[in-house]
Amino acid sequence: MLNIFIINGGQIFGTSNGQLNKKLAEITASFMSSNGFNVRTSDINYEYDELLELENFLWADITIWHVPIWWFQLPHRLKEYMDVVFKNGEGKLYENDGRTRTHPQLNYGRGGLLHSKKYLITTSWNAPKGAFTIKGEIMDQTSVDDGVLFGFHRAMEFLGLSRLKGFHFYDVLKNMDKERFEEYENQYIEHLNRTLKKEILLASNPIDSKNT
Repeated sequence: MLNIFIINGGQIFGTSNGQLNKKLAEITASFMSSNGFNVRTSDINYEYDELLELENFLWADITIWHVPIWWFQLPHRLKEYMDVVFKNGEGKLYENDGRTRTHPQLNYGRGGLLHSKKYLITTSWNAPKGAFTIKGEIMDQTSVDDGVLFGFHRAMEFLGLSRLKGFHFYDVLKNMDKERFEEYENQYIEHLNRTLKKEILLASNPIDSKNT
């Protein structure tokens, strides 16, 4: 069965208590456990052993990140977590930066060692979905993945990880009540069902799955 590593990036800071992403991480862990997956979790709010965290990335078939977006960027403690853990990754997460002295301008970021592994990210926003889709709004019709998460996705690619389609929660501060959260939760669970069904098939029969 697949190994799933879940990271709660919902930093507790100022007026943010990190409860939404903590809840999402719990929902994900419950879903994975109830479906027979092996699960490990981490929370960036607490002290961690960077070498053990590195081992989690090596262990996981799929890493799932739950991240609030602050000022159009990752929370600073999550970015620190990535910097601290990944700095020990040479020879484990990546072999080198992918270039050669013969062609120093080519293949940067192609030295990752995690090519058999994948990742999925959820983000939560105060911004409504219209901020990304309506002409003249602040994101200029640029999606989350092509905009704010561009650098994050490149970092995952540097490690050799392949991207699974993520899930984004919009307008979570002003307009999140119990009914809307339940609707979001149902949509997210359905997203996991669709996504993981394919991954289980690939893991159980990789040759036949490639031909379907």
